Amino acid sequence: MAACLGVGVSLFGASVQRSRNSWRVRVRSESGASADSVSAVVNGASLVGAKQGSWSSIDKGNGGLKSEAAEKKIKLRDDVPEKLEPFWDDGYGTVTVKDYFAAAKDFTQHPDGGLPRWFCPVAAGSPLKGSPVLLFLPGLDGTGCGLIMHHKALGKAFEVRCLHIPVQDRTPFEGLVKLVEETIRSEHASSPKKPIYLVGDSFGGCLALAVASRNPNIDLVLILANPATSIGRSQLQPLLPLLEAMPDGLHETVPYLLSFVMGDPLKMSTVNVESKLPPMQKLEKVSQNLTALLPYLSELASIIPKDTLLWKLKLLKSAAAYANSRLHAVNAEVLVLASGKDNMVPSGDEAQRLRKSLQNCTVRYFKENGHTLLLEDGIGLLTIIRSTYKYRRSRKHDVISDYLPPSLAEYKYAFTEVTGLFHFLTGSTMFSTLGDGTIVQGLSGVPNQGPVLLVGYHNLLGMELAPLVEGFMREKNLVVRGIAHPELFLGRLESESSEISMVDWVKLFGAVPVTGNNLYKLLAEKAHVLLYPGGAREALHYKGEEYKLFWPKQQEFVRMAARFGATIVPFGAVGEDDIAQLILDYNDLMKIPVINDNIRKANQNSAKVRDTDSGEVGNPDLFLPLLLPKVPGRFYYLFGKPIETKGREEILKDKKNANQLYNQVKSEVEHSLAYLIKKRKEDPYRSFIDRTVYKALHASQHEVPSFDP
Repeated sequence: MAACLGVGVSLFGASVQRSRNSWRVRVRSESGASADSVSAVVNGASLVGAKQGSWSSIDKGNGGLKSEAAEKKIKLRDDVPEKLEPFWDDGYGTVTVKDYFAAAKDFTQHPDGGLPRWFCPVAAGSPLKGSPVLLFLPGLDGTGCGLIMHHKALGKAFEVRCLHIPVQDRTPFEGLVKLVEETIRSEHASSPKKPIYLVGDSFGGCLALAVASRNPNIDLVLILANPATSIGRSQLQPLLPLLEAMPDGLHETVPYLLSFVMGDPLKMSTVNVESKLPPMQKLEKVSQNLTALLPYLSELASIIPKDTLLWKLKLLKSAAAYANSRLHAVNAEVLVLASGKDNMVPSGDEAQRLRKSLQNCTVRYFKENGHTLLLEDGIGLLTIIRSTYKYRRSRKHDVISDYLPPSLAEYKYAFTEVTGLFHFLTGSTMFSTLGDGTIVQGLSGVPNQGPVLLVGYHNLLGMELAPLVEGFMREKNLVVRGIAHPELFLGRLESESSEISMVDWVKLFGAVPVTGNNLYKLLAEKAHVLLYPGGAREALHYKGEEYKLFWPKQQEFVRMAARFGATIVPFGAVGEDDIAQLILDYNDLMKIPVINDNIRKANQNSAKVRDTDSGEVGNPDLFLPLLLPKVPGRFYYLFGKPIETKGREEILKDKKNANQLYNQVKSEVEHSLAYLIKKRKEDPYRSFIDRTVYKALHASQHEVPSFDP
């Protein structure tokens, strides 16, 4: 068998140490023979201090400085974590495009020759137990460093390996296809039930599609960032022949100019800039980053010399032609990431073409990014993979077992950039009830240990959801797993140029389609589950129905909670009438021609929640009401006294007992709503204006006082 190479590249840490150009290399035979470990410090010599093989596969794992004995390595892998905790560190913002240039330069200043090979970035660390393999296929630079900003995050969920194509390598496209193909076949043979991820950047996108077309029976997931399959329609096409005639002395200016065509320097400069900074500080930080970045752009001349650039452009043409001719044979699951400001290739149009040409293709559009999408601000690759339900560890995605909680960076982005304005305007405040019936401010009355079933009233359009989810994460370090309408998860709400949407964020923060099986699994995992028995009927209620419960007759959740001994926490949330006025409801919209036909058509094929319950409560018609915003008031939450079901087996056996508990929970929710509607009148800071003045004088948003419970 071919020699297996595990390469730990020390420069792939959170910060690149440019003063130390060194690698440690571990080489072993895949057959087990000659398994001597070799630690080599390479300084101006060959990257690999061993005889080159065919590189058909690589040592498993996420690398590091792999010079320990095999026994110790196996022992370490037995200790890998099985799950992530909320607020885990994904490293986003700690590595920037400057680190890419430093790493790429370190790679290319050691002209090692030899064949393309895989390496495992040290920053990726050890993934969760049972994680799939992710293979990164680089763009024209060939260094394999293009994923550097995402190594730490991806390393939590994948065994990350990157393809390095040496500067002087001239392997034809078919040879690169066979190299990747042999690797995925080897991985598939060792783990046939796991998917294999191919992340293709630009040229790497062509390579990924080509490999997938030749291996339709292997479970592949392709993530294509601005794939160069449209190079034939590039706006730079007329200029490419001029590169061959350009004198060598002028070549150093070409990569410098191309860097502005391929990427957006401004987006590259904002990666590590905190969004909460005051405008002037933010501008100063961006200006400093941009000034520091510009000298690095000229280093592309050393990363891609003239003869290499000309070869890569020819290689790119053959790659695009090969991939386009075999799109019909691609059975893989595909996610295309397309930039709106790609000056290299028409990525937006190409994404739509691929969406129509491929059997299973999803598109996400980034209108403010350039061609070098993975090196720019606004794109956390693991975030995108998870929010589009593309992350899985087996043949089929499982919304429960494949779920990973939000990282600290995702939490900050979601509740500042996505819903930050809403939080600022509504100034939510929460109360809970202790075991002795005392109402206190905060969530201390809600049990920390699951399983816990939070059962409440759904405000208009689910306005109360974002503050509730944020509050539980901030105060209790818990992700609330919401049970949501299945229509959100079917992809029918996506447009042809869908950006990362609110639905994607809902998925990222734990929502799952409402099914008995999902509720069963969540309670079995001792999760905190958010359930609205009134569902869409309450969230899309009509005029005059504010804070009225529309619950079905069945005791749906009671017996399920009792089966797992879950604690039921009834709660109420009020504030929708302080935020907006309902102008046109379902009855009004159905009187308007054309609009009523659209509503009927949309509901003909909509997902049904309940098969046995008829009428509007069971399966209400879905529509989008017309609202008139108000000067914002405030959202209030009251979580009632926890109701224990552990040890109450009679609920499982006696329908009457189950019904009594069901009515008790419903009554507690109604009591919470009435309590909040009355008490909010005593809140001196109910008005947005009063809260704003208070915060300017005294405290942050989360410290604004409310009424005394």
